[in-house]
Amino acid sequence: MASSQHADPPRPDQLRVIIIGAGLGGCAAAMAMHHQGFHVTIFEKIRKFDRLGDSLGLGENALRLLKRWGLHDQLIEIGNKSPNMQIRRWDTGEILAVQPLMDMAGYIGHRGDYHVEFLKQVEKLGMTVRMGHKVVEFHEAFSTSPSVVLADGRTFTADIIIGADGIKSQTRELVLGFADKPKSSGYACYRAYFKGAHLKTIPLCAPLVQQDCVNIWIGHDMHLVQNTLRNGEEFNWILTHKESVAEIPESWFQPGNMEDVRELVKQWDPMIVAAVNETPACLDWKICYRDPIPTWVSKTHTIALLGDSCHPHLPTSAQGASQATESGAVLALCLKLAGKDHVPLATRVYEKLRFSRVRQAQLNGEDVRDRWHGTLRQLDDGEKPDPDQVKIKNRWLYPFDAEADTRERWESISAMVRKELESGVITPLFDPITGDRLALIQHDAMGQRKDLPLPAEVVVG
Repeated sequence: MASSQHADPPRPDQLRVIIIGAGLGGCAAAMAMHHQGFHVTIFEKIRKFDRLGDSLGLGENALRLLKRWGLHDQLIEIGNKSPNMQIRRWDTGEILAVQPLMDMAGYIGHRGDYHVEFLKQVEKLGMTVRMGHKVVEFHEAFSTSPSVVLADGRTFTADIIIGADGIKSQTRELVLGFADKPKSSGYACYRAYFKGAHLKTIPLCAPLVQQDCVNIWIGHDMHLVQNTLRNGEEFNWILTHKESVAEIPESWFQPGNMEDVRELVKQWDPMIVAAVNETPACLDWKICYRDPIPTWVSKTHTIALLGDSCHPHLPTSAQGASQATESGAVLALCLKLAGKDHVPLATRVYEKLRFSRVRQAQLNGEDVRDRWHGTLRQLDDGEKPDPDQVKIKNRWLYPFDAEADTRERWESISAMVRKELESGVITPLFDPITGDRLALIQHDAMGQRKDLPLPAEVVVG
């Protein structure tokens, strides 16, 4: 998609926002910022986006925000129409549980298709998307506004800079003050997405492509998620398996070996084995992991992280894009409530409001993966698991309204942050040594400690 050109300069009273990265998180943040009346510029180092990736889910928690920003019906239209998903035993295909699809990931569609709609809406709203513009330097000082320097030497200044530049974020290293490489999660995915029409002629595969459906096969240390879109026109499967690697490949689009995949699943349910055997090619994606970090905000409080740059999610969380959308909404509203001259207050409230929720969503992804990979191992031959033991427990995430929560907690959290800014001592979000989640510990107006309760459905381990 070509760059749009924003002809209107910012008004003197208008907050200026620079966003690094035009992925789903960056576009969601741009829509949120525009909704609050800010002037937004997005820099994206890629010259042209292709239809990359495969399945991605958007939950109601994200969709209610996107609807306020003018983007909703288009997303529903391109999403999976199946009301339910089936969770199956790896070898026989026996259905262990049937669950509403909304309990997993909301509406599942192709990441590339969703991305196109996000970009269209950003441009429709009149914001600048500068494709092929790589940021090579950041400058910040307490006495001046932050700025970025592009590879061509040009400098751009704003009131706030937002790093939405992914799991290998350059902005993240600036915020932390040191190089921080992603590490292996101990798992990898083989992923495939292809035209599914020819599967209709194969008897074993036909049930998978007659209409939209989602099936999940769970086994020992492995699971496979299958998704059909457009009534069988497009077919996707993702096989997650254990794999430790010392080095994370630079490319997320490393070709996979289909013979290795077929060997892994050769004893599985014949229905999915037949589909895998008909798959022309796949990608081998090493699932990167990031430990929580103590801050999402730079030392001057004017450069902030968002999405995968500070809270990446495992695929089993089915919430990565949705949580990035929430973060964009919260940061934008904090900036509005704080006012143009109080960006530090806004960014520090933002990270405190967001940390505990995204951490819970991350842990939810770890929980479901571990339950899927271990449940059958714990059973005697012929014994069936409790259906609840294999179900995805994301339902608690969906009623949440990120903007309403921000308004409700603004006074108490902003009062605490004002004291921290005055003292110069910022409470970290996370202690990497002890593992304590400090953002789960807050204080009421009288200064008394108040531990935030975790949702009952969340297994935090």
